[in-house]
Amino acid sequence: MLKPIFIAVGLIGVATGTHAQTLNFNMNSTDQCIAANEETPTQCIGASSDHCVNNTEGGYSTVIVGGCLNAEFEAWDQRLNAAYQRLVTLEKAADQRNADIPNAPKTVPALKEMQRAWIKFRDAKCAYEVSRWGGGTGAGPAFAACLMDETGGQALYLQRMITDIEGW
Repeated sequence: MLKPIFIAVGLIGVATGTHAQTLNFNMNSTDQCIAANEETPTQCIGASSDHCVNNTEGGYSTVIVGGCLNAEFEAWDQRLNAAYQRLVTLEKAADQRNADIPNAPKTVPALKEMQRAWIKFRDAKCAYEVSRWGGGTGAGPAFAACLMDETGGQALYLQRMITDIEGW
């Protein structure tokens, strides 16, 4: 998996550069955007990394851009993992409720298979994004942006599934 290599390089650069920078990152911009755009929350992915770039000294350097993108990716990854765990719990309960229904498909195995396939897709898509940079300095930020976009989208999808189940 490519994720650790590129992200580690980006973070090392932020922490050990000639003038170490403290990223001005939080998820407030994203959360405010989602609250204002409940019907189309995916448009909010990247709002916090944009705010970070615009509000960190030297923000338009490759290192800072990569660091801000990575910070938002990490935040989305935490949200995705929490949503996934919650969804597994909810689907286990659904599987138990449906145990007496003949031929009822089990949702937990389907959820786990979907998530495994999504991870493979995300990693392949982001590797393709990196390949388009031909080894240039934009490859790291391109990888982080791809991870952020894909992970944010999947986190929002899982959260929507939770809302659907809990709303029944």
